[in-house]
Amino acid sequence: MKTTAVAVILIILLLLGFGAYYFVDTAGPALALSRQSGPISSRVDVTLRLRDRSGLRSLSVNLVQGQKSFPVLAKEYPTGTKEAAETFRLPAQPGLKEGPVRLEVRAADSSFFGFGSGNRTEQAFNFEYQNKPPAVAILSSAHNISRGGVGLVVYSVNRELVKTGVVFADRFYPAYLQPGGFYACLFPFPSDLPQERFIPKVLAVDRAGNERVTGIYYHVLEKSFPRDRIELTDAFLEKVSGEFKDRFPKAATPLEIFLKVNGEGRQADRKILYQVGLKTSTTPFWEGEFLRLPNSAPKGSFSQLRSYFYHGKQVDEQYHLGIDLASLAHSKVPAANNGRVVWADDLGIYGQCVIIDHGLGLQTLYGHLSRIGVKEGDQVKKGDIIGDTGDTGLAGGDHLHFGVVVSGQEVNPIEWWDPSWIKNNVTDKLEEAKQSGSAK
Repeated sequence: MKTTAVAVILIILLLLGFGAYYFVDTAGPALALSRQSGPISSRVDVTLRLRDRSGLRSLSVNLVQGQKSFPVLAKEYPTGTKEAAETFRLPAQPGLKEGPVRLEVRAADSSFFGFGSGNRTEQAFNFEYQNKPPAVAILSSAHNISRGGVGLVVYSVNRELVKTGVVFADRFYPAYLQPGGFYACLFPFPSDLPQERFIPKVLAVDRAGNERVTGIYYHVLEKSFPRDRIELTDAFLEKVSGEFKDRFPKAATPLEIFLKVNGEGRQADRKILYQVGLKTSTTPFWEGEFLRLPNSAPKGSFSQLRSYFYHGKQVDEQYHLGIDLASLAHSKVPAANNGRVVWADDLGIYGQCVIIDHGLGLQTLYGHLSRIGVKEGDQVKKGDIIGDTGDTGLAGGDHLHFGVVVSGQEVNPIEWWDPSWIKNNVTDKLEEAKQSGSAK
């Protein structure tokens, strides 16, 4: 009898616990919306996450504007569904106008509370419905761009943006909002890109997900670049092997190591340049023309197509995207202009390397250094000594590899040594935009 009584008591306790779990659950489903307020359109995804311990039963989402209601989502859940995530877009219906809207969410659970009707959660979210693309006004006029060079476009937009810049081919170069309320974008004409693919346009995406692509007037100045033949010596290959063999352990010979470095290593370095290019000031640091290494002679030009030969046979071909400057061994290297150090470390083919950010995505690169005299985060002035020349990385002798980089793309440094070019193509455009903004 005692055993039976104990069993009955246990069953009663289990039933009471089961009932308490379902009947005492008086809270409706928990809701979390990916967007809480602000601009919204029918072009962006909205995610609603739901959770309830008794299990979800139903969900309805409606968009309300004035006296009109537009259904967005209605769903019934299978028994035992404790969590759900619903992704949807607002309806693009003729009766829906730009302006304030309210997103009404109603969810019910499977609790026995309320004699089986369950708990309900009702929540409203207020948004500003915007379904028209932003308006872009191009403020700059003369966009003369040389192959391998840089252009600057200045423009204004009528609303807040989440992404903007210049696009062409499969590439994007970001613009930066200036104190005067306009955007400025430095963009390159990559020297290896066919001209028919270079059709720069301004992209503007607002907070509601609306997108505008606006063409700009530009003129391309074609430019040719030299070729060079480089004979690889065993002494040079041994030097490269000693410096890079730990990065390519499967390469069996010094020549194989060189080819890996010159190919795969070069591509990896370009990816790093892109990432470093995002670490930029939104406003310019630089002033006037950029300095070059004093008392130096050019030993390699920009976009020079280099053919590499070993024992009379061509083994590789690569573009040299900088200018090699040679002076005395271990010459002091000055910062080309005011800026902030964003890289001061080894960088693959560039060896010991410093990169200085000058703002708007514009950066200068100093490669093959024997000594680095600055650290990341340092502010430098034009002419400050940042290190000494050397032959680290993929260098065959003591020299400076000087590069100019725009948002990760190496461009022709010669333009930035020319004060007239900087004034006509960059500085004047920024000043005109500032004056135009202050006059309004």
